[in-house]
Amino acid sequence: MSRSHDDCTGCPIASRRRFLAVAGGTLGALFAQATAIDARAGSTADEKRYAIPGGDGVSIDRAAEVILVRFHGQVFAFNLACPHENYALRWRDKDLRFQCPEHESRYQPDGTFVDGRATRHMDRFAIRREGTEVVVDLNMLYRSDKQSSEWAAAVVRL
Repeated sequence: MSRSHDDCTGCPIASRRRFLAVAGGTLGALFAQATAIDARAGSTADEKRYAIPGGDGVSIDRAAEVILVRFHGQVFAFNLACPHENYALRWRDKDLRFQCPEHESRYQPDGTFVDGRATRHMDRFAIRREGTEVVVDLNMLYRSDKQSSEWAAAVVRL
């Protein structure tokens, strides 16, 4: 005799349903909390604001997965993940370049691919200037191999 899903009290299907309902509510609450934190910081869930760096250098916002770079009068915002297999990129200050710790792909400060297993430049976020800040659009990530003109334009010139 087969049971309907409605009379599955105690069976794994009912447990999974309860788990998914609780997990979904918890994730919704966490998302709402994260959005509220970003809004208090002057950002939204879709955008992050950063002060324009005072000089050449790199800062990493691990929570937003954004690398902010000022280099030779330009500001760039990159995705933290290596375009090869999504490992977190690292800045090598002594070499003035980025490097993937897993497969050794290397990139110039402007995100241009130098060598390694990757097949494209670092992915850039859309970025614009507003006063003394740059605004990074977290929903607009450009790949150099698919959106070359957008990738090239994703820069703030100082």
